[in-house]
Formats: sequence, structure tokens, C-alpha cells
Amino acid sequence: MITRQLSLSAPLFILVFAVQEVIVNQFRLPGGGFSIFIIFALVWAILSTPDVAAISGFVSGLLMDLSPSASGPIGQWTLIMLASSYAISYFGSGNENVKGNPVGVTFFLASTVCITEFLFVITGALLGVQTGSFGQVLLTIFGITLWTLVITPICLPVFSLMHDIALDTRSKI
Repeated sequence: MITRQLSLSAPLFILVFAVQEVIVNQFRLPGGGFSIFIIFALVWAILSTPDVAAISGFVSGLLMDLSPSASGPIGQWTLIMLASSYAISYFGSGNENVKGNPVGVTFFLASTVCITEFLFVITGALLGVQTGSFGQVLLTIFGITLWTLVITPICLPVFSLMHDIALDTRSKI
């Protein structure tokens, strides 16, 4: 069963990553824009068990580190996405009110994206990455969070369907 799940999940991650790199990164939106790939990875994590979320967080972080537009040392996004994916899955796993409610998922996801971006800035500062002024960083994180609140309800049904197709273990009749 795990082979089927991996063979369906890996191309989906690569496809969404390619859409992020080829299409979404070309948009110049105010406030920093959004990352469809982070939204996808965290939706995948929130709908999965913590073990699957950790694996998907590691893979998504590795893909983000290998991105030509990545602005940090190799392994920074891997660490952050692994921790964020595991945490969002762990905190959301026992709470059926979050998983069954699209509004709850949207706000839970937006707050996790905000925390993830703060973690990226903090670990970047520890590793010596130049980020900019404090106000500029806060404005960018605020903008990314707002764009995530706008984009997540549009993408959530599609990403949930992709998750159900790839990881559903029930037999279909």
C-alpha cells in the first residue's frame, strides 16, 4: 500500500512545485505574494497522520531548498517544513473540528504559514542570511499571511481531492 501512496504522492508534489516555480513565482503581488507549494504541503500535512506529514514536510522542504529562487542555505527550508508539517498535523490530528471545517483549516493554515515564515527569518538570521529591515520583514510576512487567507479557500477543495485520491486506502466500488 505504501508503494501506491508514494507513487501517487511524489508526482503531485513535483507537479505543484513546478506550478509554483513556473507560474506563481512570475506574479509580482504586493506584500510578498504567496506560495502555492507551501499551502499544498501544509494542506497535505493537516489532512495526514503526523508520520506522513513529517515525510511530506521533508520532501517539500527539500524541493524548496533545491529551488532556484531559494534564498537560504541548503537544509533551512527542509528543517522548517519538516517541523511545521509535523506540528500542524499533530495539533490538528485529534481535533475533528479543524479537519471538518474549511474555515478552521484556512485560519489554521494561515497561522501556520505565518509561523513558518517567522521561523525562516529567525533561522536565516542565525545562519547569517541578509533579510532587510524589521518593518520590511513584518510587512512581507503580513502580506504572505493575507494572501494565504485569500488563496487557501480556492485551493483547498482541489488539494483535498488530490490527498484523497493519493492516500485513500478504502477500496472503491
